[in-house]
Amino acid sequence: MPEPFTIPLALAGISHHTADIATLETFRFPDEAAFLREARERFRGALLLQTCNRIEVLVQGDARSLEGFLQEKGRHGFTVIEGEAVPRHLLELAAGIDSLIVGEDQILGQLKQALAAAEEAGACCSAIGLCIKKAVHAGVRVRRQTQINRGAVSVGSAAVTLAENLLGTLRDRHILVVGSGEMGVLVAQALAARGLTAIYVANRTYERAVMLADKIGGRAVNFKDLYRYVALSDVVISCTAAPHPVIRTEDIRAVMEERLWPLDTHPRHLILIDIAQPRDVEEGVRSIEGVHLFTIDDLRNVNDAAMESRRSEADRARGIIDEEAEHFVRLLRRTAADETLALLYTWAESIRARERDRALARLGQKDDRTAEVVDDLTHALTKKLLSDVTTAIRACAECGDVATAEALMRAITRGEPCFQNEE
Repeated sequence: MPEPFTIPLALAGISHHTADIATLETFRFPDEAAFLREARERFRGALLLQTCNRIEVLVQGDARSLEGFLQEKGRHGFTVIEGEAVPRHLLELAAGIDSLIVGEDQILGQLKQALAAAEEAGACCSAIGLCIKKAVHAGVRVRRQTQINRGAVSVGSAAVTLAENLLGTLRDRHILVVGSGEMGVLVAQALAARGLTAIYVANRTYERAVMLADKIGGRAVNFKDLYRYVALSDVVISCTAAPHPVIRTEDIRAVMEERLWPLDTHPRHLILIDIAQPRDVEEGVRSIEGVHLFTIDDLRNVNDAAMESRRSEADRARGIIDEEAEHFVRLLRRTAADETLALLYTWAESIRARERDRALARLGQKDDRTAEVVDDLTHALTKKLLSDVTTAIRACAECGDVATAEALMRAITRGEPCFQNEE
């Protein structure tokens, strides 16, 4: 049973630090809402964060229970942290320090979306809500006070940088972007400044493809014509939210036959960059001559270059995180104290109600006005009697003086002495 005045927080998952794209894909929870509902049955609160390079589960509960829950769900090879390490990790995550692309901004929106999903599934709790909101606030502060997000700062823009590195330049090239969600927008925006001959945008919902293409001066593609435009392109960057591959091996094999002119001995090269999670491109395309497939795993080198240019900014960000972490922990302790104090007030209310009813019984015949006055009087007395001790308990908890806070609680509710005499 968790100790009072502490919020048991645990976080488990895998990320780009230890897992490749295939491992991440296997670890994912396809039905997020169902997972959150199950987690809520086991924990006070739960949140699921799933991005293209990490999957993490945050719960108000203990690490051992979280580990067992994930193992029951068939997940293994994850790391678990708990206690004050959790808010620290969330701050680093929101600041962009722990990201595959250091300083990327997308994580802030992803944290907000994860919180909204937890709330919608009825899995959120006050402690988890506080954690995510505080982390996002700190992440915004880091970006405002440092230049950690300078340069290519998203997986989408890093994919464009990778394509540019592979081809030397993107000028006069034909690029196809498959997917017009948040990642697709980031890719398209990064491409728009590269002086391309043509940018094609394909999406299952044609109207969304039109909207994005209009913003960047590109051309919308109907999804049924996808492979026709793959054949016309030098680079295809795919980033849909589909639960299954949308670019298949046999279709690409047919495309490459179209890219082979009668006197050529080899087809024109085609670069496929798959930054979707789950993956959009079937692994089998690697076996096709002339096709070069790259995934999120291949963006690590882009990240290394970005990290070198932002190392001093990351150090500055850690200074801000140190400040925020101290305040963060105090807030969590205060939340824990408030939850424990609620038990104190419940205990006091039961005594108040009992003594009120006893007093009214002694008065015999009574009118509504008398009952109202007695009720108000006992409420006021209870509130005033608990006011100072509430302030003291909350202050002790915030400062980490858990022993004194617990001693005060026991003294009030059990009549135990606050401090034992030492022999």
